[in-house]
Amino acid sequence: LVIIGHANSGKSTTAGHLIFRTGGIDAERMQQTVQEAEDMAKPWCKFAWVLDRLKNERDRGHTIDIGFGTFETPLCQYTV
Repeated sequence: LVIIGHANSGKSTTAGHLIFRTGGIDAERMQQTVQEAEDMAKPWCKFAWVLDRLKNERDRGHTIDIGFGTFETPLCQYTV
């Protein structure tokens, strides 16, 4: 699955939300990501930070590196 869009259009947020909602990230790791976002006063970044793991990405609010995540359905395994 490939997500394409303009800068700051929510690609990482969409991908992170999809990965979380389909069970590709466990609740404990998601809670840690939520806490990190809240600690940096950027709670709206919580889903983007599922993929944006570099400190510089989180500080600037822009994806720098390619991020990959996976999730499964009963029929297929997906890599985002």
